[in-house]
Order: sequence, then structure tokens, then C-alpha cells
Amino acid sequence: MADGKVRVSAVQATSMINQMRANHGLGIMETYVLGQAYIAGALLASTVKNNDRIQLQIECGGPIKGLSVEAWASGAVRGYLANNPIPLTKPVESFDTSMLYGPGFLSISKILEGSKAPFTGQIMMEYGNLANDLALYFRQSEQTPTLFYLSIDFDRKGRAWGAGGLFLQALPGCSDEILSDLHDKAAKLRGLGRSLSEGIGIREYTESRFADYGIQHEAHFPVGFSCPCSRDNFRNYLKGLPEGERKAIREGSFPLVLECFNCGTDYSFEKSEINGLFQEEK
Repeated sequence: MADGKVRVSAVQATSMINQMRANHGLGIMETYVLGQAYIAGALLASTVKNNDRIQLQIECGGPIKGLSVEAWASGAVRGYLANNPIPLTKPVESFDTSMLYGPGFLSISKILEGSKAPFTGQIMMEYGNLANDLALYFRQSEQTPTLFYLSIDFDRKGRAWGAGGLFLQALPGCSDEILSDLHDKAAKLRGLGRSLSEGIGIREYTESRFADYGIQHEAHFPVGFSCPCSRDNFRNYLKGLPEGERKAIREGSFPLVLECFNCGTDYSFEKSEINGLFQEEK
């Protein structure tokens, strides 16, 4: 938009957030914290292509302790909270996450197909607010003025009924005047989650809020909760365990249930299958 001086990515993520919540068994606050990171991951995935992917990670001293989200250029997103449920000493009265994060670090890695190592940048969190700290990351690590808007609305039963986000980034030639005006507009944005819950599409929402900037639609792609884990991956993991851990598994209870941290999927193995795997490896 703005004659090619600003790039905007927008995501409608209600279904993704509800599937994330169901798979991980999340409460409202956990859904809000991890859901914001999923939305951010989907937005950041618009900066890569082909089989490239983005990793968003936070390590912090607050009760959240941290989170990890991975998003592919294809639109697949997965990830988890370090603490689920988040241990709270008293009921929260708002969605202010600053005390939940506490002091911490935010890092973003681009894992590009064919590259030997990821490209990683890191900042110390200043706000305890994911949208603001992501904007800080781009300002410090990439010297690019950036704005994020992450929104999740809940119904009376605590289910996400509208979730989405915006990612605005200055391109070469963007003036300070445009940046200032966009910053003012972004500060006044309200009701994205509510609008999506009422049937307004993300494209319609974005075009109406920034109509005076002449938005040009370039491309779109689906986003969704998806994880490439599989039963075969976990079978190979078990086959590669050292003998000491194999012995502990044989002497433990069955069925053996392994959980994928990233998507919450359980994989169950009976004793006969475990013995067969270990014998097969020998």
C-alpha cells in the first residue's frame, strides 16, 4: 500500500487458534498467550518462501517461562508453551501479559532451505507485550519500522470466536510522515477479533481501515495448525535410544505414551511393539 512504500500482511486465524487450544488442552489465558504467538508466526511466515520456515522463541523469568512457535511459508504453524497451565498465584483481571512474561529474551530464526545454519536475531524484551516486542525486534535487529496488531476475542464460554493479526512494514521510500500516520492509525485499531467473529473477512477489515492508502492485493495463502510429527518419527526416536534408557522403558508401565510438544498429539506404544522395535534395532 501507499504506492509500494508499505507492506502489510494480515491473517484470519480463528480456526487455527481453536484447534491449537483443543490439541494442547489450554485455558483462556494460555490460549491468549500462545494464540498471539501463533498469529505472529503466521504473519512472519509471509517473509519467507518455498520450504523455508520461521522460528519464534521466548525465554523469560515470569510464570510463562517461555514459548516456541514454528511457521512454514506454506502457512503451517505449530508450537507450545513452556508452562501449561501457566502457574498463577491469583486470578488475572485483564489480558495484560507483562507480569506473565517478566524479564526475558525474544529471538527469531529464519531457517532457509539449503542453508547450513539458521539466521537468528535476538533482543531483550522491554514491554512484556508480544506485538510491541516484535516491533522492537525489527527496529533493533533489522532497522525496519514495523507495527504488529494481534487480536483474540473470546465468547462467554471462553472459546476463541475471532482471532487475527496485522503486520505492517516500511519499505524503501517510506516517509516519516507516512510512518507517523500509520503509527497513529495502528494505535487506534480496535475490534479485529470482534469483527472477524461477526463475519467480516480479514481482507475487508484491512482494506476498510487503510482505504486512504490504496491497498493493492498481491497474494493470499491458507494458514492452519499443522505439525509434521508422525508415529514413524517417534518409532525411530525410540530405536535410537541408548541401552540404559531402553532398560528403564522395559521396566516401566505400559502402554508407553509419548507426546509431541509442538502439537500435543499422543503416540501410544504397547510392550510387544517396544520389544519388537528394540530387537529390530539389534
